[in-house]
Amino acid sequence: MKLKIRYFGDPILRQKAQTIAEITPEIIQLAQDMIEAMIHYNGVGLAGPQVGYALRIYVFRDEWMNDQGHYELGPPEVAINPVLSAPSKETETMLEGCLSLPNLHVNVARPKKIHIRYQTLKGDFVEKDLEGFIARVNMHENDHLNGVLHIDRAPPKERKALESALLKLKQQHPS
Repeated sequence: MKLKIRYFGDPILRQKAQTIAEITPEIIQLAQDMIEAMIHYNGVGLAGPQVGYALRIYVFRDEWMNDQGHYELGPPEVAINPVLSAPSKETETMLEGCLSLPNLHVNVARPKKIHIRYQTLKGDFVEKDLEGFIARVNMHENDHLNGVLHIDRAPPKERKALESALLKLKQQHPS
């Protein structure tokens, strides 16, 4: 596998990602490599900064429970220069994890619904309303493009309780 995950403490995770001006063969290859990495690391989303590219791109896939009570994953999608808008006033709190912060799950309140506009690898624009888990995944990945981590959205007491685990993570994965 070509891409390695960047872990908590790596400065790129706190940078604001740059807009992608043109969908080049290099961007297409990056997206394909990101999909491969997301699948390899068993993720449902992966943003450019998480693999060392401060670019406004992420890959994602939906997840749901089938009739037999097993989780299924949808096909990978690529979002280039996403813009999220119209968050619902109604929120939902769920445990979130992150490939860049392994084994650190925190409660994060997010809007239940969000509108998204992004470009595909073919240059087409997609606009849709997202709800539930897939909305959460897109908000989480979009946060990465703005230098925000899911732990930043945790309740203060929960965030404070993570400090020793974060220090340990930094020591295990020095940037």
